[in-house]
Amino acid sequence: LKGFSSALDCLVAMKLCLLVVALLADAVSFVAASERSAVTPVQKVVQLLGGMLAKAKEEKHAEQVQYAAYKQFCDDTAVEKERSIEEANEQIEVLKAKMEKHGADAARLTTEIAKHEEDISVWTGDVKAATKVRRQEKADYEALHKDYSESTTALERAIAVLKKQAVDRKQTSFAQLSSLRRIAMIPKDAMRTIDAFLEQAPEAASAPAAYGYEFQSHGVIDVLEKLLDKFTAERSDMEKEEMNARHAFEMLAQDLNAQMEQATRDKEEKTDFKAKKLQAKADAAGDLTDTTAMRDADSKYLSDLKATCEQKASDFESRQQLRGEELEAIEKAMEILGGAAISGNADRHLPSLLQQPSATSLASLRSESSSLVQKRAVSYLQGRAASLGSRVLSSLAVRAADDSFGKVKKMIKDLIVHLMEEANEEAEHKGWCDTELATNEQTRKEKTEAVEMLRAEIDALEASIQKLAGDISDLTAAVAALDSTMGEATGIRQKEKAKNKETIKDAKEAQSAVAQALTLLSDFYSKAGEATALLQQQPEAPEIFDSPYKGLQSENGGVMGMLEVIQSDFARLESDTTAAEATAQKEYDEFMTDSSADKSAKTTDIDHKTSKKQDETQALDEKKNDLELTQTSLDAALAYFDKLKPSCVDAGVSYDDRVGRRKEEIESLQEALKILNGEDIP
Repeated sequence: LKGFSSALDCLVAMKLCLLVVALLADAVSFVAASERSAVTPVQKVVQLLGGMLAKAKEEKHAEQVQYAAYKQFCDDTAVEKERSIEEANEQIEVLKAKMEKHGADAARLTTEIAKHEEDISVWTGDVKAATKVRRQEKADYEALHKDYSESTTALERAIAVLKKQAVDRKQTSFAQLSSLRRIAMIPKDAMRTIDAFLEQAPEAASAPAAYGYEFQSHGVIDVLEKLLDKFTAERSDMEKEEMNARHAFEMLAQDLNAQMEQATRDKEEKTDFKAKKLQAKADAAGDLTDTTAMRDADSKYLSDLKATCEQKASDFESRQQLRGEELEAIEKAMEILGGAAISGNADRHLPSLLQQPSATSLASLRSESSSLVQKRAVSYLQGRAASLGSRVLSSLAVRAADDSFGKVKKMIKDLIVHLMEEANEEAEHKGWCDTELATNEQTRKEKTEAVEMLRAEIDALEASIQKLAGDISDLTAAVAALDSTMGEATGIRQKEKAKNKETIKDAKEAQSAVAQALTLLSDFYSKAGEATALLQQQPEAPEIFDSPYKGLQSENGGVMGMLEVIQSDFARLESDTTAAEATAQKEYDEFMTDSSADKSAKTTDIDHKTSKKQDETQALDEKKNDLELTQTSLDAALAYFDKLKPSCVDAGVSYDDRVGRRKEEIESLQEALKILNGEDIP
């Protein structure tokens, strides 16, 4: 052990010595075989060490190939999981943002729905209150209208009785006039006039039948007629006020009902929209839970994978170091056995000790034996080459027939090593191809499904956007038509209102003028009649006229009648025009209310559809961007698949066939090597 400079060298040397001793001990059993193969025990040990060295190298290489595939799996899987975790984190942020947005929208819609409910409650209360007030107003109107109607009827009968008394020149009952005392609406001054007239009734009854008494009732008739005109005018004003109040109530109720209907529609739409938002939030929450669980599972798997891969890497380095030390020990042992101290002495002494024949006869026998063995190996290789159709074995058989025995054995060993290395490389390549093809197939499948789904979503969004655009266009046209119709109706109403106002003004002026004419004529002829009556009470004058002049009483009756007809016509014109104006205004207000409500509903619908169109347009742009990115990824996956085909798919011969053929070639070479080594084969 003097030649070793370190403890490691000492240890290796000790191992080699023990190994050599063991091999030398085993070599004794090969003495008989040595006679056939002409191999010394030391050479046999060297051959065994060579086999061990080749096997150790093969196993070391196989382990390297195996670890390379495993390391590739670790790297690819880690990259894929890290990508999945990153995508999951991005998706989680997106889902959280969606949940927050849907929650905010639902809260906003809740507030708006509560506001609509509050408005509906307030408007419902307003309608009830207005209805209650209107009922009271109507009851008061009907009671007052009844009083006015009864009063006017009583006044008309009293006036008719008094006028009849004046015409007949007779004393009649004052019962009709006395009944006026029960009318509470007659003013006090008028009631005093009536009372004074009624108090004169007994005197008039006891006086001689005179025609002067009829003139004492003219003052009462004037008072009653003025009261009748006053009550009639007040009743007419009250009827107009009632009509206006009823119209105002109907307009208010219609407006409040329209507002409640619109608010109810808005509340129902927002309630549905809120439900959709809450459902979307719940869906996003479910997706968030699933995505978070998947991300956590991927994170745990990635952590375990890294720990396992790191442990395997440490184990691989230890195993490779140990295998390297083993190879180094075997090589040093072979170097020691191949030295002159052992190999040379073995060549000189061991054969002579084990074999008694002479060196010359031994060499001759060895040469003949080697030639036979070589021929046998060549024949075997040719047969296997023909059976397998292997050009490698055929070429080797040709070279084995021409080369020396040692070169043939070395050539076979080198070819076996080459085929095994080739098998290992192909196995490694096959593992890489399987991994890449599986990953690529999964990617192509996922991206293809994503592209198809995105295209379907894009088609649906485009169809929805197109429909929304058509609806918005139709609604906008309808709103424009409503504006035009409302404008035309307003113009017509203004012209009609102006015309009715002018007509009413003219009718009032005409009535006033006719009333003035009637008053003038009535006053004149009344005075004329009174003047003539007073002359009858004066002292008798010289006869000058045959009869007193009373004016054109005959013509006066016709003129007064015509004026009264004209006055009634103008009054009827005023009343009809006023009623027509009120009806037209009511119809116009109803039309404008309905049109405004319709316009408001259409405008709200336009706003909702415009907002929805904007959202879907934004979603469409996002889907198109996603489609472009996904299509790019799919194209890249397809291109990579085309790149994998030549080496992983379109190899001409299947992998199993190549492995089987190569295995048979290796087995054939090993059998040929056995033949060359002098071993029997089955």
